[in-house]
Amino acid sequence: MDIIRLFYEYFESKGHKRVSSSSLIPEGDNTVLFTTAGMQQFKPYYLGRVSPHGNKVVSVQKCLRVDDIDEVGDSTHNTFFEMLGNFSFNYPIGEGSYFKDMAIEYGYEFIHEVLGLEIDYVTIFKGDEKSPKDTETLAIWKRLAGKKGIDLEIKELGREDNFWGPTGSEGPCGPTTEIFVNGVEVWNIVFNQYYADTNGGLQELKQQGVDTGGGLERIMSQVEGVTSIYETQQYALIIDNMQKSFPDQSAEVYRILFDHIRAAMFLLSEGVIPSNKAQGYILRRLLRKSMSLLSAHDRPLELISEIIDTFIGIYSTRYPELEKSKQTTQMMIQEEYSLFKDSLSRGMRYADKILKKKRIPQMSGEEAFLLSSTYGLSPELMKLQGFSFDEKDFEMYKTQHQHISRAGAVKKFGGHGLLLDTGELKAADQAELQIVTRLHSATHLLHKALREVLGPEVEQRGSDITAERLRFDFSFDRKLTTEELQTVENTVNEYIHSGVEVTISSMKLDEAKQSGALYLHNRAYPDMVDVYSFGDISKEICGGPHVHKTQEIGVFKIKKEEAVARGVRRIRGIII
Repeated sequence: MDIIRLFYEYFESKGHKRVSSSSLIPEGDNTVLFTTAGMQQFKPYYLGRVSPHGNKVVSVQKCLRVDDIDEVGDSTHNTFFEMLGNFSFNYPIGEGSYFKDMAIEYGYEFIHEVLGLEIDYVTIFKGDEKSPKDTETLAIWKRLAGKKGIDLEIKELGREDNFWGPTGSEGPCGPTTEIFVNGVEVWNIVFNQYYADTNGGLQELKQQGVDTGGGLERIMSQVEGVTSIYETQQYALIIDNMQKSFPDQSAEVYRILFDHIRAAMFLLSEGVIPSNKAQGYILRRLLRKSMSLLSAHDRPLELISEIIDTFIGIYSTRYPELEKSKQTTQMMIQEEYSLFKDSLSRGMRYADKILKKKRIPQMSGEEAFLLSSTYGLSPELMKLQGFSFDEKDFEMYKTQHQHISRAGAVKKFGGHGLLLDTGELKAADQAELQIVTRLHSATHLLHKALREVLGPEVEQRGSDITAERLRFDFSFDRKLTTEELQTVENTVNEYIHSGVEVTISSMKLDEAKQSGALYLHNRAYPDMVDVYSFGDISKEICGGPHVHKTQEIGVFKIKKEEAVARGVRRIRGIII
């Protein structure tokens, strides 16, 4: 059964506009590290901005959640997944918008009548001292059961199960209703009905909305009548191939390899580079764990490559960036494996040095933590290498380190968090915001200058901007000469001193590409994008913010040029 095709056909027949999946890296959203739900790209439309897609949309969104990353390996947990979602904005005044009645009927019909799944029961919010019982949803389910001529069990549950939000101290929130099949939640409808203030008070939103989510893999398991996603036909084949290539491992090992390599492949396809910070840290963790488990395999890179090829065959129709970035993905994995082997070798020498001084072959928790934090050897890898250590003590030192790191972040940003944190741009206050805005605009001119000096094969691979500097990663296969760096710097400053205006245009993605705007080829964009033009110098798809005229940037200086990975260079620059 082609669940995605049936999903799109059903909701498009109900007047929903199909919207492509957004990137796994949220743009302009500092509340999460990754895209964790289908509604994230639509957040502005729940807060009053007019949707260019209309008030009814449907999407299949690629998501990544790492809260339970340590639980991956059992039959239920995974990091990467796809979320089916239908959404309604601007109810009741928006043309075509809908709320509880239609959302519930759509959910019932798709799950039971289209997919043929038998519903065990549904749940609603029973209310508490903070929020009233959702009697409206209860009545709708009862009416629907009568209309369809079915017996339907309706369970009333509390806030933890059937109330969403707000995500911070205040904001949109509301009750939810869920559909269960074989005891598994397969459909969750969030009703953005209220606005919660900082004191917990609720007010009815003037613009209400519906946010529905259904995990594709969870639904797939129920359609096929299996208890785990790893038992579905498509995925069981991958597990079987792993067992043939890497026999005599536990089911947990095969599941971790499946999950972590798939998630890493998607992150690499979007230009994330393994590092020790933010998204890059999660990517490195996924790869290092996989490499640790494969350390006993005679050709680990070959097996990883085979697994990725299989995944590309499954997903590339929906996500063509996987095929386009395949060569870069393999190159980055090879680079990370080289670093992993080097860390493993140095870590082993360090561990041997410690153990030679001991009467018993066991490290303390502190020694094991130092080995892990300094050389990147995970507890699992240390065990695989035959090292014994005090695991409880290890966790204590790990927790202490996390507290110290968080305290350092609070101290750095004055205990108030960041005024701006898009993942790419970070600023603590208005003064820093002005600086990062100038630096951000400088990256566009740097990108153009690099292509001008080195050739059009140069492509952006990522950037990171703070009030102290900009960091710009780009594709190039060798170190730049001193003369080339000086020419690039001079060219950027010529662009700045030209004093051209920076303009912004909103347009459809295809139109933006046809206009010649530069964009990240391995990044998934929404259907409507903003294009920033720096006179006739540069035109790029971007989320801003930027200066109004290039002269506002100042004087650009290149401080350092270095290798990040094979075929990827990095420039660090400042403005004065």
